[in-house]
Amino acid sequence: MDQDAMANPAKTASPEVVEAAGQELNNALVLSPGVTLTLGPESLLIPDQLVTKPNRSCLPSLGTKKGTPSSIPYYNILWAETSEDRSWLVVDYAHEDSPHHLVVRNLKFAVPAQTAEQTDDYMIKWVESLLKRAYGTAVRRKRAWVLVNPHAGPGGADKIWDKQVKPIFEAARIPMTIVRTTYSGEAVDLAQVLDIDNYDIAIPCSGDGLPHEVFNGLAKRPDARRALSKIAVCHIPCGSGNAMSCNLYGTHRPTLAALAIIKGIPTPLDLVSITQGEERFVSFLSQALGVIADLDLGTEHLRWMGAARFTVGFLMLVLQKKTYPCDIAVKVEIEHKESVKRHYRERVTLGSADVEASNGSGQSRACDGTDADGCPTTSSSPSPSAAVDDGGPGLPPLKYGTVMDKLPEGWELVPYEKLGSFYCGNMAYMAPDANFFSAALANDGLMDLIITQGDVSPLKSVGLQMAVDTGEFFDSQLVTYRKISAYRLIPRNAGKGGYLSIDGEARPFEPFQAEIHQGLGLTLSKHGCFEAPGPLNWDKVTTSERLLA
Repeated sequence: MDQDAMANPAKTASPEVVEAAGQELNNALVLSPGVTLTLGPESLLIPDQLVTKPNRSCLPSLGTKKGTPSSIPYYNILWAETSEDRSWLVVDYAHEDSPHHLVVRNLKFAVPAQTAEQTDDYMIKWVESLLKRAYGTAVRRKRAWVLVNPHAGPGGADKIWDKQVKPIFEAARIPMTIVRTTYSGEAVDLAQVLDIDNYDIAIPCSGDGLPHEVFNGLAKRPDARRALSKIAVCHIPCGSGNAMSCNLYGTHRPTLAALAIIKGIPTPLDLVSITQGEERFVSFLSQALGVIADLDLGTEHLRWMGAARFTVGFLMLVLQKKTYPCDIAVKVEIEHKESVKRHYRERVTLGSADVEASNGSGQSRACDGTDADGCPTTSSSPSPSAAVDDGGPGLPPLKYGTVMDKLPEGWELVPYEKLGSFYCGNMAYMAPDANFFSAALANDGLMDLIITQGDVSPLKSVGLQMAVDTGEFFDSQLVTYRKISAYRLIPRNAGKGGYLSIDGEARPFEPFQAEIHQGLGLTLSKHGCFEAPGPLNWDKVTTSERLLA
């Protein structure tokens, strides 16, 4: 860690120190004449005489190499403590040394012997007050089970973890067990036998594939429900899409995600049961068949390009005008887009302001709601997915059976002769700046379903893709957007080759069925909800709603 500043105290305590020691905590800690640390409204304030600008010269005599800031936002403060003999006070924090990249710095202050004796109790209380402001309702020193996939995305996850991320967790005093995966599917096996009482969070350092494995490993346990509700599955983005990190932390930058996890708020997460043949597994992100699946899985050979492979793959597919005939049965809960927006608006409450206040971020996000302590809550009205619960320890029973069963009563298979994409999402972002499911909520007990036709012109296809970037995708007339609780999909050419993507992972191109379980999983998010901004004008009341009010 770097030392930004070291204050040399006077040999005797100042009158201010003696006076402060006998008072109630007043947000100011006087260490020596002229050296006072203050707990401001949103940040820790540093004395003016210690503030220095970064040294831009190669001559060390011209200033501190890294510089000392005039204030440190509470959100960026990782830890504060005094040495055992109370002779030093150290504040560790995350500093943005370049755009979208954090490094660990510290401020180290010497405390003279007389000062330590006279302000010992006060200093302990002051440090605790600083940490309370820094963490809010977030749990400090969460016990972490870290999984590093060296082969994630374009590679380099090992280096990202060791050089960029690990120092931030260490500075936050987080106990860690670190495992480097060696083969695909290993995390499933490891999570299945994990001693969940030894950990609070799981941190895959990878693309979205490793979180998928961790969720499924926990889901395969005899105590699946307890495991999924106890271990918060997080994500350090080291892959191509990094959707999980984008949704939970609003970033695909590893160090920013690390800080968001350290300050993260426990957030229940809907999970989806998928049945295919005799197999049952869970999905946390998305299911896709058609252009989107081809784009995801058919560009694996371009993985070295990072996120750019999706753009290249899309342009190749547009010219083909390929269609994917299939039959689909859907349990629709909210049919029309205006109703979807209304549902989204109703789930967003002013309780999100409590969350922002608790972590000092100052950002506004759409949340399902919070209680008095800033913890996420769900709507008082149950979602369709909440109807089945036998109270058992394993996965919840399936309300609609499996894909091998007779079609559930009331379901109707609808033929799609020229399907372009079937895309069902459980989160909003599928990649940075790819907000496909803008009305998705973390735990509303509903999946968001998008269907597009494949027989559209290349020009319209390109326009549709551009609409994702501008936020106009939801409102496009070429897009069918519904909230659903279950579905069954039967590809016409099953078994003859094709791509089916579940959380970005390839699955057999065969019939499958899905149903959602409200709040079955657990994660940590920056504000207790997704970071996506929601559909355009979701907070506007329509004319028809005014007339019906």
